[in-house]
Amino acid sequence: MIRDRNILITGGAGSVGRILVRRLLELNSGIIRILDQSEPALAALKAELENKRCRFLAGDIRDKDRLARAVENIDIVVHTAAMKHVDISEYNTFEAVKTNVVGLQNLIDVSIDAGVERCVFTSSDKAAHPANTMGTTKLLGEKLVTAANKHSGGQDIRFASVRFGNVINSSQSVIPVFREQIMEGGPVTLTDPKMSRFFLTYDDVAQLVVGALDHMKGGEIFIKKMDAIRIEDLAEAMIEAFAPDCGYDPGEIDITKTGARIGETFDEKILTKREVTRTIENESLYAIIPEQSNQNGYLKHEGITGFEPVDSVIRSSENAAKLTREQILELLRTEFEEGVTA
Repeated sequence: MIRDRNILITGGAGSVGRILVRRLLELNSGIIRILDQSEPALAALKAELENKRCRFLAGDIRDKDRLARAVENIDIVVHTAAMKHVDISEYNTFEAVKTNVVGLQNLIDVSIDAGVERCVFTSSDKAAHPANTMGTTKLLGEKLVTAANKHSGGQDIRFASVRFGNVINSSQSVIPVFREQIMEGGPVTLTDPKMSRFFLTYDDVAQLVVGALDHMKGGEIFIKKMDAIRIEDLAEAMIEAFAPDCGYDPGEIDITKTGARIGETFDEKILTKREVTRTIENESLYAIIPEQSNQNGYLKHEGITGFEPVDSVIRSSENAAKLTREQILELLRTEFEEGVTA
């Protein structure tokens, strides 16, 4: 699905976008247009990549005219641009709606008009049980993407969503924050020791998006089967791993509890009970079949080759098996040794 296809990645200079650009280039894509509102981030990525297949477009997804030009002669769209930080989105609710909802609808409209073949929306596990503005906008985004398959009329285009957990070392995860605190000698600030999160590696992110592109029939939500980590275990493992490199004995770095922030949840849920009844799986992915494909709905869906109905699903990071400290240390070493800074 990727080879020789021209691809637009919105938010392509951000954490997830940078990962995807590199992986899609490795899969022999055609031209990759990287759209981002941050000129410094675009310039930095351009200097890092130095690849003739990449085009670096300054622009905002709120600007529909800019998007219309960006999708000309594009085969595949991967939409990662969004306001992703829970606390910032909570304080700037109207701005989150403009970017995460209106911007997405802009992209849907121009993709249909331009004859794009596939469009993947990167959602969040916070959409499953939204407790904050960011999660709520992502849930609405999933609804828009599913409906777009009917909204497209006679155009041969498919839309689907993917739900992410936290990406190791991305700007939205706690890992860069913990590492900076360790470099400064501590303390490492932990909101609550009971908190747990699902995490993905860089390869997991690429496999999820590429898997969605390969398997989508239209309207699904794809989810990577993910590892869960207790945030307190992560903090302790990071202190053990990075404190000596920063000139500190791990025992010198304290952990302090600050209390949960506004909109922050204690665990992450990847599916609702209602969604489990429509979920199928293969070895590495879950796919939620659109509810609109039932007998009273407006979409047709005949299943996905290689996927079977689930026997059981661990829906919450609270109930999922947690990585041990040794497994967390190995995961951190592997990801940091890759040398990809998202």
